[in-house]
Amino acid sequence: MNPLILQELTIGLQAKPAHIAPKFFYDELGSKLFEAITLLDEYYPTRTEAHIMSRYIHEISAAVGDCDALVDLGAGNCAKASALFESLQPKQYWALDISKTFLDTAIANLQKQFPNIAMIAQACDLSQAIQLPDIAAQKKIFFYPGSSIGNFDPKEAHLFLQGIAQLLNGSGGLLIGVDLVKNREVLHRAYNDSLGITAAFNCNVLLHINRLIGTNFCLEDWEHDSFFNEQASRIEMHLRAKRDVTVSWDGHLAEFCKGETIHTENSYKYTQAGFQDLLKKAGFQKVVSWTDQNQNFMVCFASFA
Repeated sequence: MNPLILQELTIGLQAKPAHIAPKFFYDELGSKLFEAITLLDEYYPTRTEAHIMSRYIHEISAAVGDCDALVDLGAGNCAKASALFESLQPKQYWALDISKTFLDTAIANLQKQFPNIAMIAQACDLSQAIQLPDIAAQKKIFFYPGSSIGNFDPKEAHLFLQGIAQLLNGSGGLLIGVDLVKNREVLHRAYNDSLGITAAFNCNVLLHINRLIGTNFCLEDWEHDSFFNEQASRIEMHLRAKRDVTVSWDGHLAEFCKGETIHTENSYKYTQAGFQDLLKKAGFQKVVSWTDQNQNFMVCFASFA
């Protein structure tokens, strides 16, 4: 048992209100469930981002320029980054994700398709300082799709983006996708799909926690709850107790009354101007942006010149 993970989860479960960091969604099953979510009609971000990337790929490629290394943050199955290989023509591809097992499989398959691109798979917790592989690359392009930046609160997002800018050290840039503020009902459906896959994804975190630290969560005691917090401009995901529940692990206890929740994820939604300003405050000097015609989603390339 990892003592740091035990400490982090114990603090979160015993807090009032309780919380679990969204990075714990992504065990092997959680990663596959998220892949399924991206295929749902209700879940617009993945297909809208893909549409923007496809429609404006020549403009994006021109903005990015040369790419010695494409650094894929939260790579998952690597599909989004590999769709850019033909246009960006990276010499190296560095895939970073928290689920190493899932990532290794994806990289093994991808290397067969692109044998001329040097590839590295690296386990990485993006809530911590990013440690890059010790390999020389003159111009690095960080790639952070899917509006994963929305999992950070605005202050954390600023620090994260600032850290990327510092790692780039005035060269290269960041290609990033961000979800925009939109109709409340569209947002609600995206995180409360009719097939219940998002609910399964949310509940699976409890099974992952059981394996990690020995908690005795029972899925029958919990239900998925997701809503748009308009004041904070974020979707919130919670697990709500159906009845009074006591959870125990490694000499610890956490008691939950019926209706009490564990907060599992935030997904902040930005305005175009607000996110562009966030990038510039983080240290990027130039931001080029593309959106779909409904302005539901935005792709930005942030650089230094």
